[in-house]
Amino acid sequence: MTPHPMLTLTDEVAAALRDGRPVVALESTIISHGMPYPQNVEMAREVEEIVRQNGAVPATIAILDGVPRIGLTPDDLEVLASHPDVAKVSVRDIPYVMARGTHGATTVAATMRFAALAGIKVFVTGGLGGVHRGAPESFDISADLTEFSTTDVAVVSAGVKSILDIGLTLEKLETLGVPVLVEGSDEFPSFYSRSSGHAAPMRVDGAEQIAAVMKAKWELGIAGGVVVAHPIPEADEIPAEEIGGIIEQALADMDALGIHGKEATPYLLGRIVEITGGASLTANIALVRANARLGAAIAVAYAG
Repeated sequence: MTPHPMLTLTDEVAAALRDGRPVVALESTIISHGMPYPQNVEMAREVEEIVRQNGAVPATIAILDGVPRIGLTPDDLEVLASHPDVAKVSVRDIPYVMARGTHGATTVAATMRFAALAGIKVFVTGGLGGVHRGAPESFDISADLTEFSTTDVAVVSAGVKSILDIGLTLEKLETLGVPVLVEGSDEFPSFYSRSSGHAAPMRVDGAEQIAAVMKAKWELGIAGGVVVAHPIPEADEIPAEEIGGIIEQALADMDALGIHGKEATPYLLGRIVEITGGASLTANIALVRANARLGAAIAVAYAG
């Protein structure tokens, strides 16, 4: 497909898409709102390099000066990582940020939408949004899930962010008809941990099997995305029983401060970094690296 004319692509990404070569989309909220500076820009550059080393072209996605950008320069990454006024942009926010000509870091949902408009089928992130704890009362459910029901992109993550209600998130994905694949494990992961207490809805082993599921789905005309959950490497995980109490403390701190909505996830991730003395940030970076390697392999297999 031809990328949407309102998108601005780097020459590298445009050439790869034109030639049918593998491309991997990368989000930008993890840069602007998921990690502190300068670890965020270092991580972004490293992940792009991992994608290249594994045979694909990286396309980090963001809105800069109101323009949706598919692929960023090193200077662009620096702006996203350090500029004080970068909005957190989900799908609903895209037209507002574009119309105002400002900067926006894209969430999973927004990155999926832009990737699809560009013709990119594989997207790598850290963790997915989902159903928040207490959602039966608050109705706080991430737009990431509804985007999966409509947008034809496979998203590689380390599972649902463990600050969320994983069980309810899996139920919601089932209702939306979204395939949830777990690579190399019979248990669904929980971001910092390899275990969650929930069985893998569908186990796959390796990039070829994942690419085959993607092709079968979309060639049948079944709209929507594919969740690819890739457990954090064993050496880098924080065991579920250890991180559980830390998350409860961070949630209690957030409630005491009255933080909710789109500010909740950045606050919780930052608070968990503080409580763990940086261990959660180390784990977060490790899982993104691992996801980038798998995502590139899937893009190569899908393009083959």
